[in-house]
Amino acid sequence: MITKKTTLLYLVRDDQILLAQKKRGFGEGYWNGIGGKIEPEETVEQALVRECQEEIGVTPLTYRKVAAQDFVQLEQSADSWRMLVETYICTEWEGDPAESEEMKPDWFALTDIPYDSMWPSDKHWLPLVLEGNLLHTTFTLDSNNEVVDHTATVVTKLD
Repeated sequence: MITKKTTLLYLVRDDQILLAQKKRGFGEGYWNGIGGKIEPEETVEQALVRECQEEIGVTPLTYRKVAAQDFVQLEQSADSWRMLVETYICTEWEGDPAESEEMKPDWFALTDIPYDSMWPSDKHWLPLVLEGNLLHTTFTLDSNNEVVDHTATVVTKLD
């Protein structure tokens, strides 16, 4: 099983959230936050800043951790995976989100998030985060990335 440590960052302003549609590779076609693999020499924060700069041309300035997530694909094969995802909300940044070779960003109203076009697990945890909760989640996914089992533990309520 392949295990990766990754970051995930959502830009939020007023009553909107920035999502980006993945244009290639793992998660292609899904709307998601910005993020990716943490390189061996990087801290979590260095990785989330680098990924955001690479994927949408924005430098996060003010952000806070909102979830520690564990995603495990149920299928036991050479292609099965586990992702440990450090998830953040960013409220201040430098630059304007722009399309890259990998991501196409767009703003969505918090009341109109396209969960049907996102990872199937997102509808279980993202609303809790947007309500101001700090979470620890565990998701078990099948080979089609559908949620087989999950827990979302609220660690604390954030301001």
